[in-house]
Amino acid sequence: MSIFDTDDAIVGMVHLSALPGSPGYGGNFDAVRTRALTDAHALESGGVDAIMVENFGDSPFYRDDVPKHVVASMTRIVTELRQAVGCPLGVNVLRNDAKSALSIATAGGADFIRVNVHTGARLTDQGVIEGNAHETLRLRDEIDSDVKILADIDVKHSAPLAERPLAELVDETLGRGRADGLVVSGVGTGHEVDTDLLESVVSNRDETGSDASVLVGSGTTAENVADLLEIADGTIVGTALKEGGKTTNEVDESRVSKLVRRV
Repeated sequence: MSIFDTDDAIVGMVHLSALPGSPGYGGNFDAVRTRALTDAHALESGGVDAIMVENFGDSPFYRDDVPKHVVASMTRIVTELRQAVGCPLGVNVLRNDAKSALSIATAGGADFIRVNVHTGARLTDQGVIEGNAHETLRLRDEIDSDVKILADIDVKHSAPLAERPLAELVDETLGRGRADGLVVSGVGTGHEVDTDLLESVVSNRDETGSDASVLVGSGTTAENVADLLEIADGTIVGTALKEGGKTTNEVDESRVSKLVRRV
């Protein structure tokens, strides 16, 4: 999958502060966009291979259809980030608004999106979330977009409605779901991934004959990144790159550089 220019991709997170309309919004949109730009510059200067933008501060999250003002706010920020950094750029609209993410990414010049539930269904704090791969893929064709889709397997902060063989999940996500890559995470933000699960996803990916990348979705640190990239094709890193290792803090360029050097 030709999203990244390396087989050991480090994707750094820009966790947006609460956007207008969210309970935590501080009333200053310029501060939100400035913080996003500052974090993105720190990530790129520290050496990440790509950056992903997420409306992390907007909790409690809409299930699968965010309001238009969220789309507008994120489109402006993503567009500014695209002008500010040269590395590949991604978008994730929480909790699971793939159509908005795809629209924002396409309009803003981003390269990929992350979809937490692309196929199947999961039980979450927003209720039952169902995958809408059929809508996402058709929208991508309709707007003539080349934005790639990273789809989660056993996504964090959720539980399956019924246990199903992992091989089926991988095959459906890459096959009928036509995802361009897979993400495997721990049980929550900052939690380490189960390496046995990660190895199984990679093995099942290989059995399908797909060349889709498999990325770690949580819990990567400077201490474990090299081991994880012996298995996976890349990793999405947020918490470990923040000041003091706290998810809501600003990106610490020295932490970024340290983790990248370990790779």
